[in-house]
Amino acid sequence: MLPDIGVFGPYTYLVTELLWGTVALALLAYADAFRTAARTTLVLYPFAYVWDWYTLEVGVFAIPLRTGVDLLGIPIEEHIFMLVVPAMVVGTHETLRTLDDRDD
Repeated sequence: MLPDIGVFGPYTYLVTELLWGTVALALLAYADAFRTAARTTLVLYPFAYVWDWYTLEVGVFAIPLRTGVDLLGIPIEEHIFMLVVPAMVVGTHETLRTLDDRDD
């Protein structure tokens, strides 16, 4: 059984984004990969934004436990998501690379 994080009500999605964003930042700090993550995010963000806007607009998915604050037609939480995901991927990749380099 999964814990019910819905107790945060309209802030549930935001809380999860901040939690996982903290993990991503820790990985980036460990691997000293902030610049790489920023570059990757900058390139991916426009594609992610259009994809997200479109799928929300046509009703592919809905986000019930969110603040209700929209920016440029999509929830603020989705903007954060589009920053956290590439940061997490780059942070994980660069952390693994750092650990591999230390093993050599």
